[in-house]
Amino acid sequence: MRLYAGMSVAFVEDTVRNQIAQKLSDAFFQYYGYPPAKSEVAAWGNSLRAMAQVVQFAKLDDHGVVVEYELPSSSRRLDFMICGRDASSRDEAVIVELKQWSECKAAEAEGLVSTWVGGKNREVAHPSVQVGQYQQYLADTHSAFYEGNHPIQLGACSYLHNYEIRPDDVL
Repeated sequence: MRLYAGMSVAFVEDTVRNQIAQKLSDAFFQYYGYPPAKSEVAAWGNSLRAMAQVVQFAKLDDHGVVVEYELPSSSRRLDFMICGRDASSRDEAVIVELKQWSECKAAEAEGLVSTWVGGKNREVAHPSVQVGQYQQYLADTHSAFYEGNHPIQLGACSYLHNYEIRPDDVL
């Protein structure tokens, strides 16, 4: 299941026209039978606007885009995935974990950071750890990434579009 899929040009247009969050909200309601939280809708608008700027800046005009893709046999959803061909014309997909964080601190446990989410400071997965888990899970469960003579290459990254890097930053 995915809440939004289309070409990158349409994604940018939907975002510039301020329609992307509503389209996701409508699809969410149609699939789950209840509306998404207002905070999630706001996050879609903010983060996807930042992602649309990246797509525009990089001139990724002929790529496919998937937003809020539910991993097979899981309740976890990928924020954003862009699909296309790399410089060598090989099929490639890149998962992007979007965060609105402006800062974070080190946490006690390995692979965690502390940041303000849900109204208080919480220890959560480091964004690179989180997206790496999504990448591994998808690579293991979706045959497009491991079958055939030329499986799709799968990459992953995090984009913290509000983040301010500081000296000795934990990220």
